[in-house]
Amino acid sequence: MNKQKTYLSTLEQKLAEKEFAVTCEIGPPKGADKEEISEAAGFLKGIADGINVTDLQSSVMRMGSLTTSALLIEWGYEPVFQMTTRDRNRLMIQSELLSAYVAGVRNVLAITGDYTNIGDHPQAKPVYDMDSVQLLWTMQTLEQGKDLVGNDLTHKPAFYKGAVVNPGADTEAAYELQILKMKKKIEMGAQFFQTQAIFDAETFKKFMDRLEKEKIDVPVLVGIILLKSKGMAKYMNKFVPGVFVPDNLIEKMEKTDDKAATCIEIAADLINEVKSCCAGAHIQALGWEKHIKPIMDLVQ
Repeated sequence: MNKQKTYLSTLEQKLAEKEFAVTCEIGPPKGADKEEISEAAGFLKGIADGINVTDLQSSVMRMGSLTTSALLIEWGYEPVFQMTTRDRNRLMIQSELLSAYVAGVRNVLAITGDYTNIGDHPQAKPVYDMDSVQLLWTMQTLEQGKDLVGNDLTHKPAFYKGAVVNPGADTEAAYELQILKMKKKIEMGAQFFQTQAIFDAETFKKFMDRLEKEKIDVPVLVGIILLKSKGMAKYMNKFVPGVFVPDNLIEKMEKTDDKAATCIEIAADLINEVKSCCAGAHIQALGWEKHIKPIMDLVQ
């Protein structure tokens, strides 16, 4: 008699069963207010298989990712706890992972984190005791019942471990580095990937073809950012490495009289174009969570 597989999370189960998964993203508030989180999460009920909780994104001080993840669990949502290594040494990384497990967190996304000089506290000293690859290794080690110096744990945690990859790296060297780092992350325990935002379906398909040739077989969720304006597109093209918004989409946003409707159309079209070659979509709404349901209603 076959033993039924027990999954750590809904997200893991959905990806394992080859169903198209949707993750979304919530940025904790810059203040001690739960209502903003609750309101954003409410738009994702019944849509998101996991809700990423950003961890001081862009090095801007906000409410903590772990506390926000715990609130989502309390309210009946499944978080993807983003953890950066920028602000924690290895003592705190291990401690916070154990705390996350006890709080009910099962999905963890390993990120190195943006440098502090781009944020609202440029004078803050970064830690970077580890990078995202070493963070994955740390989770693997804890899951084996040991801490990083070999001491026994009283109870082993278990995580569904995620990482990030950029399919739009804009030089050949950067592209090859993404493939190399992806392999290393898988070696250290990464079980799923979310990508940097894409706006060109062909670039993403080319990346997925490369993964197939490399025999890299892990679930990849395509990154989709809701494009709000022509100005936002030009800003990303200028300042966000590896993200390129094609001219035809910039022109479309410039000419539209209904930016929200055009944004929904662009996002749904992108997902429909790449859906057959990826495991799911990771949608970053940037405050436009109310538009995610209309997008998914258009996904075939």
